[in-house]
Amino acid sequence: MPDLAISPADIQAAAERLSGVARRTPVLTSRTADERTGARVFFKCENFQRMGAFKFRGAYNALAQFTPEQRRRGVIAFSSGNHAQAIALSARLLGMPSVIVMPQDSPAAKLAATREYQLGQAGSEVVLYDRYTEDREVIGARLAGERGMTLIPPYDHAHVMAGQGTAAAELIEEVGPLDRLLVCVGGGGLISGCAVAAHALSPGIRVVGVEPEAGNDTQLSLARGEIVHIDTPRTIADGAQTQHSGQLTFPVIQRLVERVVTVSDEQLVSSMCFFAERMKMVVEPTGCLGAAALLEGVETARGERVGVILSGGNVDLGRYAGLLAGALR
Repeated sequence: MPDLAISPADIQAAAERLSGVARRTPVLTSRTADERTGARVFFKCENFQRMGAFKFRGAYNALAQFTPEQRRRGVIAFSSGNHAQAIALSARLLGMPSVIVMPQDSPAAKLAATREYQLGQAGSEVVLYDRYTEDREVIGARLAGERGMTLIPPYDHAHVMAGQGTAAAELIEEVGPLDRLLVCVGGGGLISGCAVAAHALSPGIRVVGVEPEAGNDTQLSLARGEIVHIDTPRTIADGAQTQHSGQLTFPVIQRLVERVVTVSDEQLVSSMCFFAERMKMVVEPTGCLGAAALLEGVETARGERVGVILSGGNVDLGRYAGLLAGALR
């Protein structure tokens, strides 16, 4: 895969940087999930990763490769929450300032955690914007230029993509070859990294992306053969409210992802209930995208060995309780 942004060797190098820093998250199974789907299902639980999501992998891998001058000046990022926390925590661990551009309607828990990770780091702050009327990429680029900081985007960056791919690498190293891998899709950083790792370690695997129905930009892009831009989608999957795939991630998706399917917000809530009731886990709406496609029958995989990346568990408890209560009425 020489013409793609990352290779299996990049993912292996990322794994070495992350060793002893990132958590090797558990792979859990559920007899109920297996019976419901007719498959042998392996859930890679990134909701137990540091700061509660897979994003720590890519953020730390990127920041760990900064030069001394880049570390002195610091990092800037834009994110709806998980990449924000991941950059803030990684910057703290590596001793550099961070400026995070976040939507003003970010989940309160994600906003609070980001600010907490920045405590005591001189030059660090959160800058808020309106996701429906302002462009976070423009804001991020402007601030990076004004302050001399290095911009690390949430998905369209080779070091970020390679770091995210370590999640799939760990999964397959632990459970062996898989027939299918289901991965949530926002901007494509996770699925692109995971697709490269999965095809290297489990030849013949089918990688399937899952987006919210309201935000199917990658699905549209694959159908058109070019990156499609959409308005900011309104969905409970806040981590997948992206408007387009990345210039680096999309070619990987085109080459290595079999297809992208969508699920509804109602199906996401149903999957959240499943994890709470049956597996005693808190999984955020975005983190349920891959699982919802399988558990709700959007993807059929009877007789297969299926990996599912649960991307995170960062959700406001009040919001979480309300969504579950509404589904149980």
